[in-house]
Amino acid sequence: MATFDVAPASLLADELISDPGIDRILQSVRGHLGVEIAFVSRYIEHDQRELTHVSTDLDLPMGPGFRENREETYCWQILQGRLPELIQDPADYPITKTMAITDFLPVGCHVNTPLRLKDGTVWGSFCALGRKPDRTMNPRDLEILKSFAGLVGERIEASLEKDVGLRHARERVLAMLDGHAVTMFQQPIHDLKTGKPVGVECLARFPDLNKRGPEAWFDDAERTGLGNELEMTAVRCALETVGQVPDGIYAAINASPATIISGKLRETLEQSEPANLVIEITEHQQVQDFPALAREIAALKPFARIAIDDVGTGYAGLRHLIELQPDILKMDMLLTRECDKDPARRAISAAMVQFSQDIGAKLVAEGIETEAERDVMQDLGVDYGQGYLFARPLPVVAAQQHLLGVVME
Repeated sequence: MATFDVAPASLLADELISDPGIDRILQSVRGHLGVEIAFVSRYIEHDQRELTHVSTDLDLPMGPGFRENREETYCWQILQGRLPELIQDPADYPITKTMAITDFLPVGCHVNTPLRLKDGTVWGSFCALGRKPDRTMNPRDLEILKSFAGLVGERIEASLEKDVGLRHARERVLAMLDGHAVTMFQQPIHDLKTGKPVGVECLARFPDLNKRGPEAWFDDAERTGLGNELEMTAVRCALETVGQVPDGIYAAINASPATIISGKLRETLEQSEPANLVIEITEHQQVQDFPALAREIAALKPFARIAIDDVGTGYAGLRHLIELQPDILKMDMLLTRECDKDPARRAISAAMVQFSQDIGAKLVAEGIETEAERDVMQDLGVDYGQGYLFARPLPVVAAQQHLLGVVME
């Protein structure tokens, strides 16, 4: 009897269940071998076999998700070495005569190979069968089946590796949600005319900053269903630091539309001490429910002013700018970088200046790194600037010292 390890079963990823590539491979197998049925199955708990993908034109009572005792399947008997991988006619083998599936389908010819993972464990099987015996089926047909099985195995392995990666990502994010490992930095925002600070943007930093930046952490949270939770952890950590921001200087806290729509941000601000706050709406995806966002923004305005990030380059379109009635607009650094050398950037920035003045909003230029960039933005009439020319993101105490030092000069 063959010895082997069977991979532990877990919930299949939706991506694997609905993988059109596997369906195409099964159809190709049927076409090459001239059989009516081809399927992929896996071995699961309680000594069962589960069909994961089935290709057939027949009206069968078994499809993806169908489970049965593995001992009653050809696939398991083949894996155990009790049957060969190539069966031209079940009548040639005593064991198949006693198996209910032989007469139920019926099984006429059968070719099968185990699906093994890279570590050698058996995940399941790849099978094709016809309803009539076929004495012309030969070892070459088995090799064809194995070639196709290899392609399916690669897709299964990739899905499993991705699933493991997601589990690890989720574990990393979960470890951050109590806030103990989250560090807040603050990047100053300055008035371009006076040079004085007017605000700070609160920025969350996570462990292994040199290897994985904040965007990677928030991406992990989003793809593992913890996006709102990690954002709210960052919000709470930011609110703990705003008391150290000098009077007259605002603290901007980032929040995505999804987190705002959830209502959690509003609930948190309702329970927080009054402060000079700005909620900066960050967008990496289009808003799916704009009316809900508009309602929540209106409910937030008693507690904070509203800023919209990435104006001019992101998803913040005219609808956002008109209906959300922001107090602050932040131009993406793409418009700032080398604006002293690019007429197109200056033209767009000038238009943004006029628009912000017309709606009564302050305009912030992000990513200012050189004096030339600052001078251009100042000459265009941009109100505020943020970037390495003024200060990098700083630990909270260092940011406070920076802000007070500028004010006291």
